[in-house]
Amino acid sequence: MDAARQQEQRAGGDGGGDRYGVLLYYKYAEVPDAAALAAFYEAHCRGLALVGRVRVGPDGVNATLGGRMKALEEHVAEMSSNALFEGTDFKLASCDDPVDERVARECGFTSLSVRVVKELVTLRSNATAPPEISSAGRHLSAAEFHSVIKNVAGTSLEAVASAEKNEVVVLDARNVYETRIGKFNIPNVETLDPEIRQYSDLPSWIDEHTEKLRGKSIMMYCTGGIRCEMASAYIRSKGEGFENVFQLYGGIQRYLEQFPDGGYFEGKNFVFDHRISVGSLKENILGTCLICGSSYDDYSSRCRCSHCRMLVLVCPTCQGSTKEYVCELCQKNGKEPCRISSEDCEIQIVLSEPSSFEKPSISNHNVSSKIPWSNGKVKCYTGSEQLKRLRILCLHGFRQNASSFKGRTSSLAKKLKHIAELVFVDAPHELLFVYQPIQGQCSDKPSPPSVTPKQKFAWLIAPNSSCNVEQDWKVAHTPFDPLQYQQQTEGFEQSYAYLERTISQMERFDGVLGFSQGAAMAALLCRQQQKTCGAPKFRFGMFCSGYAAPVGNFDSEPINLPSLHCFGNGEGHDRQIANRASIGLAGLFQQDCCSVVEHDMGHIIPTKSPYIDRIKDFLSGFL
Repeated sequence: MDAARQQEQRAGGDGGGDRYGVLLYYKYAEVPDAAALAAFYEAHCRGLALVGRVRVGPDGVNATLGGRMKALEEHVAEMSSNALFEGTDFKLASCDDPVDERVARECGFTSLSVRVVKELVTLRSNATAPPEISSAGRHLSAAEFHSVIKNVAGTSLEAVASAEKNEVVVLDARNVYETRIGKFNIPNVETLDPEIRQYSDLPSWIDEHTEKLRGKSIMMYCTGGIRCEMASAYIRSKGEGFENVFQLYGGIQRYLEQFPDGGYFEGKNFVFDHRISVGSLKENILGTCLICGSSYDDYSSRCRCSHCRMLVLVCPTCQGSTKEYVCELCQKNGKEPCRISSEDCEIQIVLSEPSSFEKPSISNHNVSSKIPWSNGKVKCYTGSEQLKRLRILCLHGFRQNASSFKGRTSSLAKKLKHIAELVFVDAPHELLFVYQPIQGQCSDKPSPPSVTPKQKFAWLIAPNSSCNVEQDWKVAHTPFDPLQYQQQTEGFEQSYAYLERTISQMERFDGVLGFSQGAAMAALLCRQQQKTCGAPKFRFGMFCSGYAAPVGNFDSEPINLPSLHCFGNGEGHDRQIANRASIGLAGLFQQDCCSVVEHDMGHIIPTKSPYIDRIKDFLSGFL
């Protein structure tokens, strides 16, 4: 792209109403009815054929939208007429249409996602309440920010009245994968890069480096400004010695518009849409390949760390040599690539007495035809077909078992046969057989069905539930309660321990798939793994008709795992799990790698187009 065209795009020149554009804005303000505002966004944006993400909370709105420039301009005009958005900085730039479908899909630029959230940006430290946004640092325009650092860079503090002549430090509030490709580089000024994996790690870094910040004039910046609002408020909440906090209003995006040559900013600005990054006229490359160290700053391949799933920079040559990467943060913790040897290997199978938490698994293929058993050993093959297929642990729903879930997902397994191998396991809590008495039956003691069903299991049970191996029929004293899942809060510890043993004893799993209560359990499993190990042990998760089980505390930080959430839409098609419950579960995962598929097929995993195509597209990204 030539320099003139870049400058036109940064200036928002549309070159005609058919040009594609990207719009970013946020507004912290009290929203009286978040659900009503979200409904307005849903209708208004769909009417303009806009795509992207809108998050509405009681504390305001955060939006990243894409579409035709004319439609985006209409949206800006509409929102500007609402008093709620008075003073909002609408950042609108024209750009090329999304060409990389995979990147566009991952960034949410193939559909519209409008959600109600508890808060716009989650910033937590030791489970404390978030700081008051009214205490945020003072806004500096791009020109003011540049003027301050220019004077400091020239070793003259006389003109820096706003900084009260204190020593100035510059603090980057972004994640390490963003700072890899671009950051401010200011002579004679200390610039602090926290090197955090996710935004919720920033408070801990601030707590550990208070002496570096105390008594300083702190100049903060981020991509578009929203993360500085909460982070600057957190710093100022520390009291005396932390009063002088300033933030770049409009973020790096506004700075590059004001200074097209880059000013003091080197490299590219990472953005959370299909553009991936936006640079200045200098077009210098700051990033390097994780493997070979050559200059490289293109995230379009979406390569991720095999352990924590954070984006990493890997040049095309190195992408061809390996698919296992370990980011710099995981390397500091001593983690290594999980490679499969090209030579045959043997895994010792330890046979032991079965217990209530050690049940056999059921795969969607004939195990005996794929894995030769000999003297308690398994031979592990590394043929091209085996390496291409993903191995997925599947968790069934409440009062189901591995066999029945395998049967219910046979169509899914068939359509994914070239992509994935599904492995099914029974939950550890065995349930009683129950039946409903027939209405109008004459006998005082209604007879149970004559056929004994297969055993039923659960991952979570209600308090005081009777779970034992007696297989006598029991009369259900109450009719089916579609909200029973909200009371099933016990048994997580046993289920978690059982799954951890299952994972350690079986072959490595790439992902986890859960249905209904199984989806709730899968989310709990990933959350607990992240707490104890630093990251989930899976590369991805699929949560179908799921919900956030009221077990433990989900509020500390988002689950750092690429996720696909598939559930019934808001028209009441799924009578088992409410649409809002499934939306709530999706909101607990890291949003820049969270995909949602809503359908009208009821309480099932859909296998018809276009839903199965979305599932295949998601899985294909991990092959």
